[in-house]
Amino acid sequence: MDARKAALNVLIACRKNESYADGALKDQITRQELDSRDAAFATRLVYSVLQNRALLDWYIAQKLNGKLSALQPVVLDILRLGACQILLLDKVPDRAAVNEAVEQAKKSANRQASGLVNGVLRALSREKESLALPQDLSVRFSHPQALVELLREEVGEQALPALLKADNAPVPVCLQINTLRTDVKSVLEALHNAGIEAEMHPWLSDCVLAESIGNPESLQLFHDGCVYVQDAAAQLSVRAADVQPGMDVLDCCAAPGGKSFAAAIAMQNQGRITSCDLHEGKIRLISEGVQRLGISILSAMQADASVQKPEWVGRFDAVIADVPCSGLGVIRKKPDIRYKSLERLIQLPTVQTAILENVSSYVKPGGVLLYSTCTILHRENEAVVSAFLAAHPDFTAEAFEVPGQDIFKNDGMLTLYPHIHNTDGFFIAKLRKMK
Repeated sequence: MDARKAALNVLIACRKNESYADGALKDQITRQELDSRDAAFATRLVYSVLQNRALLDWYIAQKLNGKLSALQPVVLDILRLGACQILLLDKVPDRAAVNEAVEQAKKSANRQASGLVNGVLRALSREKESLALPQDLSVRFSHPQALVELLREEVGEQALPALLKADNAPVPVCLQINTLRTDVKSVLEALHNAGIEAEMHPWLSDCVLAESIGNPESLQLFHDGCVYVQDAAAQLSVRAADVQPGMDVLDCCAAPGGKSFAAAIAMQNQGRITSCDLHEGKIRLISEGVQRLGISILSAMQADASVQKPEWVGRFDAVIADVPCSGLGVIRKKPDIRYKSLERLIQLPTVQTAILENVSSYVKPGGVLLYSTCTILHRENEAVVSAFLAAHPDFTAEAFEVPGQDIFKNDGMLTLYPHIHNTDGFFIAKLRKMK
């Protein structure tokens, strides 16, 4: 099946080239010309393997005569895919999983390897009902030990298993409705007609959750500019900023553009939005989204958010700063993040502080500065904002509301968690500049 071939190619790309799974998946789905069903299956396979890699290796190792480290890397990739289907996916017949894995081994390795794959996977199939879960949280939930310790410091021992489990749970695609072109009812009807399970988001208006899409960009609704993909937490951050028609808004770390698009739609395409990113190549993504969604008030440009532009000082009604961060809040959607070195995170608060310090000067008196990250680490969130407020008495944190949802009560700073809010891990700070 091409879905399994695509999944194996993605795992190889992630291993050899340190590719991110989401980008490699899009490439393989296009190359293999997968339909929506196979695209969804390939996606589920890749994410399930990456989310449960240590657990799968633990089970595989129990059925090997030798060491896991002695296997050819591609053979281990094939074993992980097969074990994932047998142990974690309930709709795949074990025989099909074994047979396909054996064929992959014959093509990608050799006949001897195919025999090993056959033996290991058949053993797992026979004994899967009696296999015990490992006690070690790092192995059970496939998070490196150093990351487990870091997350334990953030959420505590009691909440830690729930957070790790949420990082590995399947996540529906969150589709925001472009109300400049359509409405929720029409989008739901179109998705159902396409055979895609979808429902309204439980607390976010103009948003639907869809299952088994594969590549959302393959949807006709996406091509027609009726929807765009954005997590509910990111959408909530824009709503917290409370942008209104006619405002002058800056999104200073904008790529790929989701918050800028959300702001433009909230402003009913009236006013002005300037969307910037440090990397000039990413500006194209924003511009393409603008054209697709039919937004006319947004201009995209390259700019360094940590370097002041004098002509912007005191100009904007609202400044959105979704700053570079560790990304540890989006592990459930980008499972490969968990395997990246934690040493890269050390300098992030310095970068974040520099951006916040600079872009705060762009807010006009009475305006709003919205600081956000897709991480749950205190040192990148509350610590950065609290230090900024201590140094800038002309700004104050301002509470924002989510009607009917007590779990979102805040004092102007709010951290969202996958295991509590069923969103990405995300931090939002709404800061008002005094008049």
